[in-house]
Amino acid sequence: MIISVTGQILILSGLTIVGLLVNRILKLELTLSCALVGLLMGLSLEFINIDTGVRAYNLQDIIFFIVLPVLIFEAAWNLKLSLLKKWVIPVLVLAIVGVLISCVVTAALIYLGIGHSAGFPWIAALLTGAILAATDPVAVISQLHANNAPDDLTTLFEGESLFNDAAGIVLFTIVLGFATQTWPEGSNYIGYFASVFFGGIVVGLLVGLLASLVIVFISNSTASKFILVLTAFASFYCAEHLFHVSGILAVTIAALTTRFTLDKADAALTKGIGETWEWLGLFFNSFLFVLMGLVVTLNMFSERWLAIIIAIVASLIARMVAVIICSLVTKPLENNISMGWQILLVWGGMRGAIAIALVLSLPTTLPYWWTIQSAVFGVVVFSMIVQGTTNAALIKKYGCS
Repeated sequence: MIISVTGQILILSGLTIVGLLVNRILKLELTLSCALVGLLMGLSLEFINIDTGVRAYNLQDIIFFIVLPVLIFEAAWNLKLSLLKKWVIPVLVLAIVGVLISCVVTAALIYLGIGHSAGFPWIAALLTGAILAATDPVAVISQLHANNAPDDLTTLFEGESLFNDAAGIVLFTIVLGFATQTWPEGSNYIGYFASVFFGGIVVGLLVGLLASLVIVFISNSTASKFILVLTAFASFYCAEHLFHVSGILAVTIAALTTRFTLDKADAALTKGIGETWEWLGLFFNSFLFVLMGLVVTLNMFSERWLAIIIAIVASLIARMVAVIICSLVTKPLENNISMGWQILLVWGGMRGAIAIALVLSLPTTLPYWWTIQSAVFGVVVFSMIVQGTTNAALIKKYGCS
């Protein structure tokens, strides 16, 4: 068993390195290079006797409990707290109000576009909207850094993504409960949303404070590195598995808490932490897109091409509506979102890991699960190939506006 798992890890890690080589040789975006390697490997599996260990039933756990904690902690750790405080209201408006708007608009457009209420009812469209509501700007962040975009813009992208992922997952859970009829009658959905959302904040705060106390007590900069990595996994696991609250928010708050407290206590304890998170972030980001490439199948594009096109158009329009409304709401604030940045937020609002993980968790007993999965995969592929390769030009044009 251990030997088999070790071999599978080595295969996936090797594919990640191949993705880095493709990125270097062909000058493609890193995420696209890794996804392409994963896709080609997935297509060739039936001809070669290799088992990657990746299955539809275990991919969600791999992404949520192994990959995302590192990527989320790394992103939150690198956030500048002074800038996050400056942009906190626009970030939360985009992350909560924007997610709700995006979900409803996407659902309405897909429902009307498909126009087959018997085979694809409103609840199916709402599920699709909930899955596509959260953004995943991993590729955009690297492009922002490469083009020396303002730190304020990077903070806006990263802050919104960290919080809207949490909001999107909670929203998906509620809608899925309706679809599977597992919600008790008379349930308080707003109360559930609030408890999961703010519960994640509390768990993250407690885990972050505990980790900070341990690091300060041990007072060893080398030990602090692996304690912080453990904190990323522990905060997510405790939140999701023990307390059933938002793991993403728990990791985010744990990272912000440890960064703030350790900087105040003894900055020497965090020496070299940046390099640690840099290589971990690079590896797991590349690893993630290899996984995404592995689970994409060509059948869905030939069988559900119309649903995919409708979903792509709907998700783009919904994102535009959400960004415009949220920008209008925050316009009276001193720190509001300029028109140029609104364009970047719309086009840079890509869909990725969260969408893939959520759609693969759909029960196959739902009669419309294949249509939803095909539509979501189509949107993710469009995000990588079209949005991911054109964002850099928009950043150069509007990044400093």
